[in-house]
Amino acid sequence: MTGDIDISTDPTRVNLDAVWNYLSTQAYWGRTRTRDTVEGQIASAWRVVAAYDDGALVGFARAVSDAGLGIAYLADVFVLPSHSGRGIATRMLEELIENGPGRDIRWFLFTKDAHGLYRKFGFEAPDEKAMVRPAR
Repeated sequence: MTGDIDISTDPTRVNLDAVWNYLSTQAYWGRTRTRDTVEGQIASAWRVVAAYDDGALVGFARAVSDAGLGIAYLADVFVLPSHSGRGIATRMLEELIENGPGRDIRWFLFTKDAHGLYRKFGFEAPDEKAMVRPAR
C-alpha cells in the first residue's frame, strides 16, 4: 500500500531541513522550539526512524531512552500530509518500537491526536501510578 516508501533508522540520512520545516510550521507540538533545539534533540536521540519517497523525507519519529534499558519516550512523530493515510506512520513505529532493541521496555508519549495509531503499539491512558511534571 505504501509503494516504494523506504523506512530507515539511519540517523545520518535524516534531512534536518525537512524535519525542521515540518516541526516549525505544521506540528502543534514543535512550533515553540528553536532549530538548534530540534537539531540537538535529533543528534542526541536514542533512535530515529524516517520514511523516504524517492529519497525525500516524508515521515519522521525519534525516541529518547536510558540506552534502551528500561524506558523510552516517543517524540516528533509525523508524516507529511501529502503522504498520510498510506500506513507510513504504522511502518515507522513498527520499525522503531517493535523491531528495535526497545521492544520489551516501557514506552511513553504525549499527544492530543492519533490515539488509535498508538494503541496499535500498546499505548494506553496512564494508570494511578503515573505522574507528570509539565514544562515551565
